[in-house]
Amino acid sequence: TKSVAKELAPKGIRCNAVAPGYIATDMTGDQTDNPLLKSIPLGAMGKAEDVAEAVAYLAAANYVTGEVLREDGGLAM
Repeated sequence: TKSVAKELAPKGIRCNAVAPGYIATDMTGDQTDNPLLKSIPLGAMGKAEDVAEAVAYLAAANYVTGEVLREDGGLAM
């Protein structure tokens, strides 16, 4: 992300990434007994809407490039 952002920034092209953590979807099913959930500081799985908000933020943030936005409830801290 950083290499592409550095290369394309002079052309006005921004490059960012969203790194979702544990997101509740039909595919992940019921995870209420998953011990990993205890490791998430916010205490729950994320929702697809949470990831969409991160993407929308980066799409609107004209002065942000080369960033990886973790959407993981604090798991990677």
